[in-house]
Amino acid sequence: MPRKNRTPGGPPEFFSQQVSEARRFYLDTYTRTNQPVTVVCGGCEHCEPDYRINREDFPFYSIEFVARGRGSLTLKGRDYALSAGKVFSYGPGIPHAIATDPDDRLVKYFVDFTGRNAHKMLRTYDLPPGVVAQLGAPEAVLRIFDDLIANGETDSRYSPLLCATIVQQLILKIAETALMQETRTTAAFATYQACRDLIRKHCLTLKSLDEIAKRCHVDAAYLCRLFQRFDDHSPYQFLMRLKMSAAAQHLQRPNASVKEVAYGLGFTDPFHFSRVFKKVFGVSPDNFRKLR
Repeated sequence: MPRKNRTPGGPPEFFSQQVSEARRFYLDTYTRTNQPVTVVCGGCEHCEPDYRINREDFPFYSIEFVARGRGSLTLKGRDYALSAGKVFSYGPGIPHAIATDPDDRLVKYFVDFTGRNAHKMLRTYDLPPGVVAQLGAPEAVLRIFDDLIANGETDSRYSPLLCATIVQQLILKIAETALMQETRTTAAFATYQACRDLIRKHCLTLKSLDEIAKRCHVDAAYLCRLFQRFDDHSPYQFLMRLKMSAAAQHLQRPNASVKEVAYGLGFTDPFHFSRVFKKVFGVSPDNFRKLR
């Protein structure tokens, strides 16, 4: 069956010819859909010594990732040095210029996409058009790009949906690894890690936010700000999840009672314990025991 969304007459005109080697795919370069995310094209390019892109505009959202080599980037009028592990984004209305170092030529991956949620997704995960970041784990992003290209080249009826899903995974992984790189050497992140490790180590005896802050030798409000910045849970929520994980282990023992488990984890009210357990796992402690 012919593909309805294949570009008539070949690959997109905006593909650069200043490459010595390229592995590219293109899925939907002329049809606009109402999907949340639609991948247009993507690939990997080995740049020629004279490689240069200079655009005032671009019709799609784009993410580019440098795997090897060096080069220069001008994005929204600001200059950046490109090297392995750098990632950047651009899109409609974002002028950009990319050039390679002729003595250390760029090898870079790219994906172009559109869709009603594309811009919101980039903005939500700190990669709006015009941003440059250094990744802390570039090999993980490289694997996702390779997976994206492989699925794009498959040219099956599922390729568009698979590629759209992989692009969302790519954006999340970039956000995760960029945060790792940004925070790895900061004092705030080191404090967060130390507090998190202490909570995990002493989760069976800690009972409140104030206790956590006191043991960590930090102010409670500052501790909450650290977790808000670097975590998906507050310090108290993190503590409760650890306690409930321990409770789930205890409840699997023969003849273990809910009251005993609650008291053993520092809860003076078994009903409060049951409410917290259900909030974390979606079932009450009694029903959890029956399921097990």
